[in-house]
Formats: sequence, structure tokens, C-alpha cells
Amino acid sequence: MKQFLIVLTLTFFLNEVYAQSSEDSVKMVINKMFAAMKSADGAMLKSTFSDSIVFQSIGRSKEGVAVVRNENPDGFIQQVGKSTPGSLDERIVFETIKIDGPLAFAWTPYKFYYNNQFSHCGVNSFQLVKLNGEWKIQYIIDTRRKQDCIN
Repeated sequence: MKQFLIVLTLTFFLNEVYAQSSEDSVKMVINKMFAAMKSADGAMLKSTFSDSIVFQSIGRSKEGVAVVRNENPDGFIQQVGKSTPGSLDERIVFETIKIDGPLAFAWTPYKFYYNNQFSHCGVNSFQLVKLNGEWKIQYIIDTRRKQDCIN
């Protein structure tokens, strides 16, 4: 019985460590993306993305109707690489992370500052895939607004 309890305790502990390290590795690649933006490092930014990344934003038309806009990942990477280091500062909170094998989801409310001035806020929704043992961002969709920031 004592051996069974030891095995059960070790199994529970190892499962908790594995789950925590998986969440941490998802957080790490997302944090690396924002560190690359802040440091204006396009190469580091690109290293966080899969080769087929999709960028989208939900905004409002002039009529106030919700619209989804597709964004060019290469254009984003170039824009970040040409920015002044420190000018792009997106501050996120990890609210939810879910993982199933090679698929992960992260929900991160944020506030974005440009040149130390508040610009907008919203929520990022990330889909990540584990390729060759490494998490890569596959899909990002976000909301953007100037009011009613939640974090």
C-alpha cells in the first residue's frame, strides 16, 4: 500500500510538472513574440511564427459593423523590424491556456502602447502548433478598441 501511494504521488507530481512546463513553453513563445516587438527584432519575431501563420483583426467599419481584416505577416515583421526599439509595447495578461497534444490556445487581454502612449486595448486569441518539438504561433486574431479595457 505504501509503495502504491508513493507511485500515485509521483505520478500526480510528474503530471503537474509536465502540464505546468507545457503551459510555460506556450507562454514563453508568446512572450518572445512581444519581446521581439519591443526590441524591434524582426528575425526574432519571425522565429516565433509557423511558416503559414495567419493574422486577423476584428474591427469596426465606418458604419459601426464588425469586420474581420486579414493582415500580411511579412509586412508586420518588416514593420516591427523598422520600428524604434522600445516604441512597440504590448502588455498582456495570460487569462486562459489550453493544450491538447500539438495544439494550444491562449487568450490574452492586452493594452498596447506606442512610444509610451496608450494606443488601444483588446484581446489576442492565439492558436499554436508544436512542430519538431517547438511551439510556433499559427494563428492570431485580436480585437482593438480605445475604451473599456479589461486589464
